[in-house]
Amino acid sequence: MKRELTPDVAILDEPFTPVAQPVTLALDVVVGGRDVVLMAGPCSVESYEQTRAVAAVVAAAGGRVLRGGAFKPRTSPYSFQGLGREGLEILRAVADEFGLLVISEVLGVEQLPLVAEYADVLQIGSRNMQHYPLLWAVGEVGRPVLLKRGFMSTIDEWLKAADHIVSRGNERIILCERGIRTFETATRNTLDTNAIALARRIAPYPVVADPSHATGRADLVLSAARAAVAAGADGLLVEFHPDPATALSDGDQALPLTAMPGFQAQVRRVARALGRDLR
Repeated sequence: MKRELTPDVAILDEPFTPVAQPVTLALDVVVGGRDVVLMAGPCSVESYEQTRAVAAVVAAAGGRVLRGGAFKPRTSPYSFQGLGREGLEILRAVADEFGLLVISEVLGVEQLPLVAEYADVLQIGSRNMQHYPLLWAVGEVGRPVLLKRGFMSTIDEWLKAADHIVSRGNERIILCERGIRTFETATRNTLDTNAIALARRIAPYPVVADPSHATGRADLVLSAARAAVAAGADGLLVEFHPDPATALSDGDQALPLTAMPGFQAQVRRVARALGRDLR
């Protein structure tokens, strides 16, 4: 797919209209529309009680999408790898109880049928952005796909990975900027707000941001989320946990459930300044 990368200064004098085709997740949940969609939940599903506690807070806050990992591609093989099918069953059960949609990661082609059975949105993680057999496989499944940018990938490589999914018939793609690896070591990654703004201008897909993985620090998640929305993000993928200090994965970047109201209020202010809202 040919994309125009030449800057057009005339756009500075006109209201920006994104070229993306909105992706409908449910009758009243659209990514790429007026609302900035909040997808919140734990990094990993650890237990029924933990996941239900998060789902209850997400639902009470008006959220519609519960995120959670059942299969976790951890850097160390000795770290918690997820609960697998049990985790998916827990996600689906608590999501149905509170009227939420589910987004969860697919690690490989062999897991796709299982994850697709339980999840409403299929997530392709950063490490799998160029796992072409997996991209082809999700391209043949009639589910929305959230494609995270590889942590060492260019914007062009990211968009071409999306094209691999489209080539197999699935155009319901949501791009996710989750931070890239740079020379900076103070944070886990560097949130590329340039990529959010550019992708919304040249790509036919909505763009969301993951401020949790982008920073790796809970105290920076809100600031990164506000910056992402200011840059034009159509949604946010944010980690919340009942007790981050005891989380089995990525506790340093998880927000406590008590932070949900303040987080929403702060991000909503930015969204409304741009004529949007947060839900």
